[in-house]
Amino acid sequence: MTDPASRVPLLAGALLAALGVALGAFGAHALRGALDAAAQGWWQTAAQYQMWHALGLLAIGAPRVQGGSLPASLLAGGTLVFCTTLYAMALGAPRWLGAVTPIGGSLMIAGWLVLVWRVARPRR
Repeated sequence: MTDPASRVPLLAGALLAALGVALGAFGAHALRGALDAAAQGWWQTAAQYQMWHALGLLAIGAPRVQGGSLPASLLAGGTLVFCTTLYAMALGAPRWLGAVTPIGGSLMIAGWLVLVWRVARPRR
């Protein structure tokens, strides 16, 4: 990465995205039953807006990141596992697939955090 100014939006975007996945999971699981329908809706809206704006920040600072293939692989694999299991259950697949879904979420969080590390580390 040649432009140091692009590091700020990349760091902010990647951190916000990792937190967005984690907070979305927290809301879906830890807060289930603790919030009324309106509060659950607000939580979901916040997580969605956080992710969209994290992606916007990433686009702003999008020059090529050295070593970007590992975060990209983690994000792609995590998204595939996470979304496919949820789509499948929504279409009637066995509910045990829900036990696989967090693996995808963990891979997505790891991908964002690896990107943070790759962007934040000092260049030699």
